[in-house]
Amino acid sequence: MAHEAPFQLLHSELIHYICKTADGADSENGRSVTKLENMGFRVGQGLIERLTKDTARFKDELDVMKFICKDFWTCVFKKQIDNLRTNHQGIYVLQDNKFLLLCHMSAGKQYLEHAPKYLAFTCGLVRGALSNMGVKSIVTAEVSVMPACKFQVMIQKL
Repeated sequence: MAHEAPFQLLHSELIHYICKTADGADSENGRSVTKLENMGFRVGQGLIERLTKDTARFKDELDVMKFICKDFWTCVFKKQIDNLRTNHQGIYVLQDNKFLLLCHMSAGKQYLEHAPKYLAFTCGLVRGALSNMGVKSIVTAEVSVMPACKFQVMIQKL
């Protein structure tokens, strides 16, 4: 859709710029991915402030995760998360079967090694949003078949 194109192009250029300015050794050891994740973290913090300014407090972390999957994901990606699963012990799996930032890539496995840099910003986005809502977490992503991906959110107890 036309309204998604500017965000996709900005995201692609951000990845290209960060990876191009990093030395060959830096991109191999993950500095580029870390920079992208840190940028996403800051954006997630700011975005969640705006989205929750008129929202009542959440009862528990499950309500926070539901908000992330519905309202936050809709604001950023124009659709809700396809599936949310939890083990009720602090681990949540958010599944997006047609992730917007991977849709422009091949549906096969040929670009699978490039997926981490395309998912790092979003991992930071979710972690930053959760952080600003008082939930400390570790967010990782995995892709087995493009453009579907799973984000694993591990809540860290204080």
